[in-house]
Amino acid sequence: MIMVVSEVDSDGGVRVASIVVVVPVRNEQRLLAGCLSALRDSAGEVTVPVRIQLVLDACTDRSARVADATGADVLHIDARNVGAARAAGFAAAGTGCGSRTWFATTDADSRVDRSWLTRQLRYARTGVGLVVGAVTVSDWDEHRPEVRDRYEDGYRAQRSTGHIHGASLGFRADLYWRAGGFAHLATGEDVDLVDRIRVGGAAVAWAEDVVAVTSGRRFGRAPQGFAAHLRGLQPSSETGNG
Repeated sequence: MIMVVSEVDSDGGVRVASIVVVVPVRNEQRLLAGCLSALRDSAGEVTVPVRIQLVLDACTDRSARVADATGADVLHIDARNVGAARAAGFAAAGTGCGSRTWFATTDADSRVDRSWLTRQLRYARTGVGLVVGAVTVSDWDEHRPEVRDRYEDGYRAQRSTGHIHGASLGFRADLYWRAGGFAHLATGEDVDLVDRIRVGGAAVAWAEDVVAVTSGRRFGRAPQGFAAHLRGLQPSSETGNG
């Protein structure tokens, strides 16, 4: 495990009293149930209340039916924008959430591991205000073998300084609000937020042990998102949309 932590901020460690997890959803009827099952398993490992907030953004498939069957909190918007969806989810939790509330977010095509929340809370107790988790890819069936090799080589080389994933991210609520929350960006909303929280001086953990398994599909919901990154690792003759 590789983990880099910056200096602890002036607030020191906190004992978290509640957790809010936001999941943006855009036409994910096939993968959403697995995402929510994994989140419930992770929530079952912590001793504080966990609210799972789904934000269904302009869904035209059966994602709403899947969501309603799980008992999670569901918010419907029509923004077609992942940054706006994440922002709406945390806004539903309320700006009154302070340092004893932990915010986390993942993606509907991802499955967090059972210790995903437990380990974030452990970091919070050491004074960390921002946990940048890792991702692994669930399958590589849609890609050539060299794509996987290029991805994994690059990930190991750059992880401690550059890889930020909305699929595996957590932060103290007060730091989130202080930074201004998620911007309404169609791509890169996770990197933008992390940059602003870090500018505010929060202690950061680049946590290899906080893991989400995400889809390896060639075409995702966010333009220039993770799927586009994987396509960019393919031989140039195969990176088109055909």
